[in-house]
Amino acid sequence: MTHPALLVIAHGSRDPRHAATVHALTERVRAERPGLRVETAFLEFNAPSVPRVLERLAAQGADEVVALPLLLTRAFHAKTDIPSVLREARARLPRLRVRQAGVLGPSPLLNATLERRLREAGVRPGDLPRTGLVLASAGSSDPEAIAVIAEIARELRHTGWCAVRPAFASALLPRTEDAVRALRAEGVERVAVAPYVIAPGRLPDRIAAGARAAGADVLADVLGPAPELARLLLDRFDEARVTVGASLSA
Repeated sequence: MTHPALLVIAHGSRDPRHAATVHALTERVRAERPGLRVETAFLEFNAPSVPRVLERLAAQGADEVVALPLLLTRAFHAKTDIPSVLREARARLPRLRVRQAGVLGPSPLLNATLERRLREAGVRPGDLPRTGLVLASAGSSDPEAIAVIAEIARELRHTGWCAVRPAFASALLPRTEDAVRALRAEGVERVAVAPYVIAPGRLPDRIAAGARAAGADVLADVLGPAPELARLLLDRFDEARVTVGASLSA
């Protein structure tokens, strides 16, 4: 194999919609770049596991793999879980070069995906001046990840929304319903909720339930297998390849 394979590493979920969405996204990546070998693995709950896919790639003659975390922020899984799994694989498969790519966010392509989902949910450009947006993420205890969500919310505020508030499905507050109600209390006429998550599951369901409970006017879908997200995966793959090439030539 002359070109690196792309291994997309998702967290995994007991909810079958999660794996189905991840596979749909990787299929779109394959369609975007014919000839690139794209594999999918999961940290837990779903098969195949990361070690199993790397072993198969090595057995089939692969010599280089770019491992791409399907994560929006650099939190525990990107900093600890995935590096640990990859270190163990390198020790068992010394002939296989494995490079971990960067996480997906932040990126203008993620913001474009959010805009796509909000548009599909019925938000029009003329609605923004009277609409508040709740940017609802899964949540994290990692300060770096929290700071990224806060910065994205600030960026979105400058795109025409009358107000933007972050919210979290776990780990910290406010919850989605609290952010929706806070915007209402400030006199915001309409409120839209945009889940900043890739695939359905327990936490996205919690976001949706909070939006409905608080009476949000618009609830967008998860990011899912959007074309912008597929292009972002390829961007991160290419960036990792450039880094590998630079380090090998140094």
